[in-house]
Amino acid sequence: MSRPLVAHIRLDAFRHNYRLAKAAHGGRALAVVKADAYGHGAVECARAIADEADGFAVAMIEEALSLRAAGITAPILLLEGFFDVSELLDIQIHNLWIVVHHRWQVDALLAAHLTRPITVWLKMDSGMHRVGIAPDQYRATYERLKNHPSIAQIVLMSHFARADEPESGHMLQQLETFHAATMGIDAPVSLSNSAAVLGWSGARADWARPGIMLYGADPFVGKAGASIAEQLRPVMRLEGGIISVRIIARGEPLGYGGAFVADRPTRVGVVSCGYADGYPRTAPTGTPVAVDGQLTRLIGRVSMDMLTVDLTHLPQADIGSRVELWGDQVPVNAVASRVGTIAYELLCHVKRARFEYSGQTIHQETI
Repeated sequence: MSRPLVAHIRLDAFRHNYRLAKAAHGGRALAVVKADAYGHGAVECARAIADEADGFAVAMIEEALSLRAAGITAPILLLEGFFDVSELLDIQIHNLWIVVHHRWQVDALLAAHLTRPITVWLKMDSGMHRVGIAPDQYRATYERLKNHPSIAQIVLMSHFARADEPESGHMLQQLETFHAATMGIDAPVSLSNSAAVLGWSGARADWARPGIMLYGADPFVGKAGASIAEQLRPVMRLEGGIISVRIIARGEPLGYGGAFVADRPTRVGVVSCGYADGYPRTAPTGTPVAVDGQLTRLIGRVSMDMLTVDLTHLPQADIGSRVELWGDQVPVNAVASRVGTIAYELLCHVKRARFEYSGQTIHQETI
């Protein structure tokens, strides 16, 4: 019998969330499955919606080629474009779409002798200041690409830095910058990430690029977001098991550093999960967990392979009891907020767990 740590991946929930994203945005939607689908398994997630997805988005060509090898034929966008001219051969062969975000990519693309025209998503830096063509150079760059025989189609795009901050005016500034720089250009547009899909109707365009919402996490955690986020379903349920139970007396310390000292006789359950499995080491005492469906709390310091939970008020819990670390009862955002990070990071870091997939059957459901 294997160590009791399982990442249950519910593909029917992934499918539901994709449909929700597409309905909320309108138009078409690229499902973002970079970083192995945020730690959920890119091939399995892509296959779950392959019959209806408008396309997929990944960070780099290696991720795209693994999807093609798995039989995914829908469009795949490389969000970071190409890093070397040599990649253009595989981009053509596998009919991949590319983001172009820097002048050197433009120059390299126009100098290349391509045998098959490719689709380019031309990225503008409208205010995030990470990558993208400057607004005052954007129109000229578009004109350079527009009629070149190597270019099949151009999609205009940008990315928002603070779409999850509805109180900020930065989102509107970026929209205004983008629209001013592209006024009069007749081409498809893509602006919305998950937060924009859920909270900004003014950012709706031809293509959306939902990411974290597909996995059931609300990007507006702790803020006033969109009510539609309440319909998201968590895709991953990370579940460990109780492998030891003991009672420590009042005044006794627990675990490394004695970070927890019992203020009463405390029944302690040891769980088969630690920071080497992706659970955050910095999770403090009080972080929620659920044991056999009953909410309780983490106590003591998370170690490499184990963590400890309070079973004092759960007399039925014992060795073999199941512990939800995040999923249905314990939202991943609830854990993330306790350690000062975001759900993206926790989901991407899961490892050493046994991944079990369910819900692969195509369900005819409506939103």
